Amino acid sequence: WQILTNAAREGARIAVLPGVDDDAVEDRVHEYLGMGLIANFASADVTVDRDTEVDIGDDTASASKVQVGLPFTFMVLQGIADLVVNGSTLGEPLTMSTSATMRNEM
Repeated sequence: WQILTNAAREGARIAVLPGVDDDAVEDRVHEYLGMGLIANFASADVTVDRDTEVDIGDDTASASKVQVGLPFTFMVLQGIADLVVNGSTLGEPLTMSTSATMRNEM
């Protein structure tokens, strides 16, 4: 999950730069996951939302939010994890997800 969170941050860091398209953001997220030795990094679902806002005290500023979801199977106790998280879908991977939001560069 930590690698996934850091990958979302890396994506958000470049998403806020002028002239960077969504494909470049997705490529950066996948690159970071690959460097973190995530075996199925290519199956990560990356969503870029450039129309969000962040609170900066008494005002708001435009921001970009990068969400990353990744199917994950535990090496041990997958069945128990499925029962706890999903209710009863034994054997199905869990989808870990996280996001990062950063203020857009002007």
